[in-house]
Amino acid sequence: MMKRDRYGGQRWAVPVLVLLSLITLLAAASFGAADISFGDVFALVLQNTFGVGSLGVTEVSGVAERIVMELRFPRILLAFIAGAGLSVAGSVLQTVTRNPLADPYLFGISSGASFGAVVVITLFTGSGLTGLLSWISLPLGAFLGAGVSVIMVLALCGRNMGSQIERMLLSGVAISFMFGALTSLLLYFSSPAAAASVLFWSLGSFAKASWEGLLPPAIVVCVCSTVILLFKRQIMAMRAGDETAHTLGINVSRLRLQMLMLCSLITAILVANCGGIGFVGLMVPHTVRLLLPGRFPLITTALVGGLFMVWVDVLARSILSSQELPVGIITAVIGSVFFLVILGSRR
Repeated sequence: MMKRDRYGGQRWAVPVLVLLSLITLLAAASFGAADISFGDVFALVLQNTFGVGSLGVTEVSGVAERIVMELRFPRILLAFIAGAGLSVAGSVLQTVTRNPLADPYLFGISSGASFGAVVVITLFTGSGLTGLLSWISLPLGAFLGAGVSVIMVLALCGRNMGSQIERMLLSGVAISFMFGALTSLLLYFSSPAAAASVLFWSLGSFAKASWEGLLPPAIVVCVCSTVILLFKRQIMAMRAGDETAHTLGINVSRLRLQMLMLCSLITAILVANCGGIGFVGLMVPHTVRLLLPGRFPLITTALVGGLFMVWVDVLARSILSSQELPVGIITAVIGSVFFLVILGSRR
């Protein structure tokens, strides 16, 4: 019988997923409008890491180097961070709410974050914000919107959340529609250029990724995931029910609110950088629990989510020859089918 690691999966799962992630980083960089082979990408990595002369690798052209190092690698890393963060948020939401259908998108968090970000874009862009305030205004607006949506869902569900799974889901969907309508209202009164830009951004895209822009989402996702791991035992106790967790000395209401706010922070920073990408937090945790059953496989969930999002982004920029398809459209198509399957399997 295979030994299991402390995070719930087989001992080999994490090393294999890390290796696949490194291979994916190189393989995904070879896809795009410009034809750059996997060997050229590998040569570029060696050039920038070790130098060409010492390893005898054929030098790649400067144009290919700029495409790979300045355009594709930041985009791939942002896609990986987004997939990992949304998957972690979905896994935590499903655990602390005991709702297998919980997801930042279905829970209304993504819509609230999108509304907060659109408020900043349409009302405060060009209003004279400078310095640090200009840099944090978009993530801050997204976080405030996400936080408001979480508070509204909790208020609608009441105190006994564990026995109101369907009500929680319906509350999240209703709040998602409400924030979607408010976002549409803002876009209606904005300029056509701003509306078109926000519309493409809201569907999810990594096209504007840069090395400088990677730092905030990477820090937020890593710090929040670390905090969640520190509370792993308390979160797992909530799976048995609120009463059981209370008997173990856990302040269930406070822990649930803390975890929901951490998930809101992860979702907000990703929405501010990538737009709205739905259903990733629903699909990946269920898939990981099915393939690698365990108590709380948070690390494997993050790695699988990152891999999934990278290849979805590759599909988005490769499926059409003349233009790029928004990432959110692909995840919505796959996720809606997955959602119906999960919903149909519930008695």
